[in-house]
Amino acid sequence: METYGIEKLGIIGPKAVYRNLTPAQLTEAALRRGEGSLSKTGALVVTTGKYTGRSPNDKFIVDSEGIHNEIAWGKVNRPISREKFNAIKSKVAAYLQGREIFIFDGFAGADKKYTKKFRIINELASQNMFIHELLIRPTAEELADYGEPDYTMLVAPGFKCDPEVDGVNSEAAIMIDYEAHMIVICGSQYSGEIKKSVFSTMNYVMVKENVLPMHCSANMDPVTHETAVFFGLSGTGKTTLSADPGRKLIGDDEHGWSPDGVFNFEGGCYAKCINLSAEHEPEIYGAIKFGSLVENVVMDPETRELDFDDGSLTENTRVGYPINYIDNAQIPGVGGIPKVVIFLTADAFGVLPPVSRLSREAAMYHFVTGFTSKLAGTERGVTEPQPTFSTLFGEPFMPMDPSVYAEMLGKKLDEYGTKVYLVNTGWAGGSAAMGAKRMSLPYTRAMVTAALNGTFDNIEFKHHDIFNVDYPVSCPGVPDEKLDARGMWEDKAAYDAQANKLAQMFADNFAKKYPNMPAEIANAGPKPKV
Repeated sequence: METYGIEKLGIIGPKAVYRNLTPAQLTEAALRRGEGSLSKTGALVVTTGKYTGRSPNDKFIVDSEGIHNEIAWGKVNRPISREKFNAIKSKVAAYLQGREIFIFDGFAGADKKYTKKFRIINELASQNMFIHELLIRPTAEELADYGEPDYTMLVAPGFKCDPEVDGVNSEAAIMIDYEAHMIVICGSQYSGEIKKSVFSTMNYVMVKENVLPMHCSANMDPVTHETAVFFGLSGTGKTTLSADPGRKLIGDDEHGWSPDGVFNFEGGCYAKCINLSAEHEPEIYGAIKFGSLVENVVMDPETRELDFDDGSLTENTRVGYPINYIDNAQIPGVGGIPKVVIFLTADAFGVLPPVSRLSREAAMYHFVTGFTSKLAGTERGVTEPQPTFSTLFGEPFMPMDPSVYAEMLGKKLDEYGTKVYLVNTGWAGGSAAMGAKRMSLPYTRAMVTAALNGTFDNIEFKHHDIFNVDYPVSCPGVPDEKLDARGMWEDKAAYDAQANKLAQMFADNFAKKYPNMPAEIANAGPKPKV
């Protein structure tokens, strides 16, 4: 039996070892092993048990001498000793002995100059199918010449840590040893941990190769190859706005910006399914078919119909599928130098301008700030909008100090003259708590289009004193009054108070999290009136 060298990791005497099985073979294996069921459309449906989302308190980075001074240690990047890491790795390897082993050898990074080889070793056939669809799949020739991987990942959700013995926080552990090029995930069956561990690895190594790693979507004009990137936290419209039928989708989540252009780290998509409909998100809806892995969506056992509106298992229902399931996907996922960068925010306070132009310094300010807001009522005790600040629009996955990534962005904006816009996809004319409505999606699309095609270059802008940004007075396809955040509020004094309140939240967050950021960046942020 070919073992592909797994005995070097301590996995001795496996029951069977399978490498790079097809989705059909992996689906058969998962069904045989009782890991899931088929939906009406042929997608493999699984539940992930206790963990239905990422477990940030269980993520660790090995604190070794070679990387210690490069990591932004804290609540996000928690240290673990190599001794503890190796002890858990040895236990996981022993746990995998005598079991079926599923290996996927694939790539991260669509630009071959920067491609990294990842070997994922799975206990579960269903998770091996997930990462088969999410990473870039090698051709038969590439697989034959694959050689040794750059990074190896052991994934064993069935192994549970003992926190007291193992020195971790729970039965789950997600650990990266950057120096040893080894990743271990145990105790959690949520497949997003695999995807994001690859991302966290790329976000460290790409910086050393002069590539800015970005938690963003990207698309491009099919004729001119003019490229745009969209940053935004969950619920801001990152996937929706980048899925433009008139443009090619490079990718929906993880990219690098090199001296040659933008490239997708992945070969697939991991989309939310809650309240999914064919009408509003036809691309994702149509991708739920044979070869896709669906997590935690309730399914009728008789009809095999999926109920996307049922969040009883979790609101974080997901589907993983290869990017070629999207009709307008750009394959390989490579585009040009971004002409436009768009930061998306869903402001439930209802006070940010619907679209504004950012200076270089303001772009760096909003990049490190990563603002959006939660609605009142989404959590117990939340009666008014709550701000969310996630550094670089992806704080949990960025191991280095935010200034490293911000400085890289600033240099690229200088070098290429890339324009940056802040687009508010949230509420207008009042806050969400007041019963106001979100900005019309067609209006937002028109603003994005104007940003992408250069229309705003020839339009007058006004300065917003509180938020310290410039906003346009007109935009094709958008009534002029819909561009003036303050003008849409009936009670102007109430707007001023709410805007000032949010601006103070920005200032407090920035002062607390980024005390060492250059003054010109700090001064480019909102200006609350005392």
